[in-house]
Amino acid sequence: MKHVLARLFPAQFDNVFRGNRIALWVFYPLTAITLWRSQHHMLAPDGGAQSIATIPLDSYPDGASATIIAIFAQWGLIQLLLGMLMLLAAVRYKSMVPLLWLVLLIEWTGRGLVGQFKSIETISTAPGQMGNIVIPIIALAMLVLSLWPEKKAD
Repeated sequence: MKHVLARLFPAQFDNVFRGNRIALWVFYPLTAITLWRSQHHMLAPDGGAQSIATIPLDSYPDGASATIIAIFAQWGLIQLLLGMLMLLAAVRYKSMVPLLWLVLLIEWTGRGLVGQFKSIETISTAPGQMGNIVIPIIALAMLVLSLWPEKKAD
């Protein structure tokens, strides 16, 4: 257990990834997706609320639509910060990857659980709803792999 905690919370972050390489290779595209999502939520005219999440903004009063768009843009900023941390880990501090898999597991699982209690009206299934099911499973598997040392070739 001590070894696992030392990998999850190292005394110093360095650029050495000590886990199974699969967890690192899956981390890269998720980093790119996180960065793309962030800029789309911040810069798209509807914040992605209608064009991606299928929230029927055009059926709401202007003030309500503007509020939803603003909240999506603010969420995009949070995604940008997370994506930048992920990018930093991917290029400079690979020993952070296990910790970031844990953060991603908590974030996606938590968002899915919150969505169960505070649902959002959508016209169809939003990609984020599917992600709330798939990403926590992937994140858990990658967290385990990132903490599992790769076997050395003899």
